[in-house]
Amino acid sequence: MNSRRDSTDGPEDVDATFAEIVAGLEREGVGRNWPADDDPDGEPDSGPDDDPTDEAEPAAPVRPEGQPAVATADVERDDPDDDPDDHFVPPDPPPLPALRAGTVAALLLILLGVVLLLFPGLFGLTSAVGTPVALVVLCSGAGWLVLRIRNGPPPDSGWDDGAVL
Repeated sequence: MNSRRDSTDGPEDVDATFAEIVAGLEREGVGRNWPADDDPDGEPDSGPDDDPTDEAEPAAPVRPEGQPAVATADVERDDPDDDPDDHFVPPDPPPLPALRAGTVAALLLILLGVVLLLFPGLFGLTSAVGTPVALVVLCSGAGWLVLRIRNGPPPDSGWDDGAVL
């Protein structure tokens, strides 16, 4: 069964290679008692292919709902769900949570620091004094936001860490 060709594109004769593979599997006994493997009674299944005089029409594959698996040309589609021009419309996102008072105060400190840095004259300060004060106010507002970050899950979410070993 080692009949590999030197070609990197694949075998030259696909049918011959397939026949070699099937013959090798049959020599190893693969599929010898195949119908008995699937049947719980151990007896081969008697189907329409067993009787050559049976001239029943071949059955089309059927979906679990009872609809044919392959649409035919004579079937008209009246289902509005199958419209090819219809596009997915995502649901509306949930509303943003309300900001707490500490978060609002930290954001106001950052805003005050930016205004103080850009326009120190509004507060009667020179740029030599206003710049360091603005940087302290900006850093304190950012630090307050960082310190308010929660380390754990939200208290009402039912969140789980996963398996505990």
